[in-house]
Amino acid sequence: MLKDGKIWIANTEDGENIFLLPKMANRHGLVAGATGTGKTVTLKVLAESFSDMGVPVFLADVKGDLSGMVCEGTDSEDMQKRIRKFGLAEAGFKYQKYPVTFWDVFGEKGIPLRTTISEMGPLLLARILGLNDLQRDILSIAFKIADDNNLLLIDTKDLKAMLNYISDNNKEFAADYGNISKVSVAAIVRAVVSLEIAGGDKFFFEPALNIRDWFTVGSDGKGMINILDSTSLINNGTLYATFLLWMLSELFETLPEVGDLDKPKMVFFFDEAHLLFADTPKLLMDKIEQVVKLIRSKGVGIYFVTQNPRDIPDGVLAQLGNKIQHALHAYTPADIKAVKAAADSFRENPAFKTEDVIQELGTGEAVCSFLAEDGTPTVCERVKILPPQSRFGGIDDSVREKEIKGSLLYSKYFEPEDPDSAYEFLERKGIADAEEAARLKAEAEAAKAKEKEDAAAAKKKEKEEAAADRKRKQTAKTIGNSVVGTVGREVGKTVGGKFGKFGKTLGGNLGASLGRGILSTLFKS
Repeated sequence: MLKDGKIWIANTEDGENIFLLPKMANRHGLVAGATGTGKTVTLKVLAESFSDMGVPVFLADVKGDLSGMVCEGTDSEDMQKRIRKFGLAEAGFKYQKYPVTFWDVFGEKGIPLRTTISEMGPLLLARILGLNDLQRDILSIAFKIADDNNLLLIDTKDLKAMLNYISDNNKEFAADYGNISKVSVAAIVRAVVSLEIAGGDKFFFEPALNIRDWFTVGSDGKGMINILDSTSLINNGTLYATFLLWMLSELFETLPEVGDLDKPKMVFFFDEAHLLFADTPKLLMDKIEQVVKLIRSKGVGIYFVTQNPRDIPDGVLAQLGNKIQHALHAYTPADIKAVKAAADSFRENPAFKTEDVIQELGTGEAVCSFLAEDGTPTVCERVKILPPQSRFGGIDDSVREKEIKGSLLYSKYFEPEDPDSAYEFLERKGIADAEEAARLKAEAEAAKAKEKEDAAAAKKKEKEEAAADRKRKQTAKTIGNSVVGTVGREVGKTVGGKFGKFGKTLGGNLGASLGRGILSTLFKS
């Protein structure tokens, strides 16, 4: 609730108002406490106050009880007691609804919220897929190859097509990108399929969210409250956490530097924040710390909501200047240590022992400390949190559907689009390659058939020539025998007439030799 231009968040035991200064709201914050201690109410009061200032808000609704912000709060005897106790009537407290846009990664309880494989990037995607270092490197190479060949990676089928293409042609890529193991690629593809089964095939699609669409106000000038329904998404903690990390990165890369402002440009509340940091590689953790540290200069405030401050890494926790600590219960030595650590993060108030108070707090009570005008933390105070002005709890499906379809962004994001990207390109390339391979095969087969045909013709010709040669020789032999016989007989007669029988035989032999010699000379010539 706003009072004198400041966010009135709580009262001390003696009725002193406790404020969060708008100009310090982008120094980030922490809302912590055990289950059932009042974190959700605190989150709603803060979100309503930012909206009243015209500051857009993002909320991750893990339990489904933040959707009631779209409806006016309802009066009750308990609420009247609280209104009187805080003196809210005099301050202008009234039940009211807030402008809300509902979002849902799965498109079931809100406008579909999507991004693309390329925008997510290999580092965050590797975390979603649970890849080891080698597989993460190969995934990065796949992104590099796609980028070098101007191939868009929009959805999971684009990524699978790219990975399979690289695996099938790994020898061609080895010289420029190094050896790419087919086994590792197959493991990545299996992880992508698992992600599709978990709903990733709906999350990675076009049209992708333009984060600037969240920087809007309602018709009454209140900042738009963007509520991401996370009741289903939280079942896949890795996908939930990676989405939030992607969103932080998008904000950091999209928004310009603005320096110190009188109020934030936008405020984000990340519920179940411990999931952001669970099993996070150091490389990614360094990026988170960098974004949290620098994004405040872009006018964005980030508030982590979790059960225990130790869920937040020290490097991030050191950036959270505004702290609201609800009750923590200590049943074990580890719990006691956690309570002490939470108490030590506050600037000590000499009026009480913070460690003891944190364990004594009731529902709706907290220990809090906000940044003063000069940026230094105030001493912690034991306080009671104000009630929200919107409805407690959730809403029914008919109200939700009406709000979803009534949003100006519904028509922009509702229908999915499947642009021409890596999958389509590689599919066409595969068809073209197959046709080219078929053409080359047909040409090779035709050439082989012709070669076989030519060989058969040559062999046939060789046989025909051999047969003709044999025929010539046979003819020559026949003619020769006839000539030899004729010549021999004539010579024999002539010689025999003069020398008798002996001369006839000798004449025949001489005639035959002479005949053969004549034939030999004729055939040689």
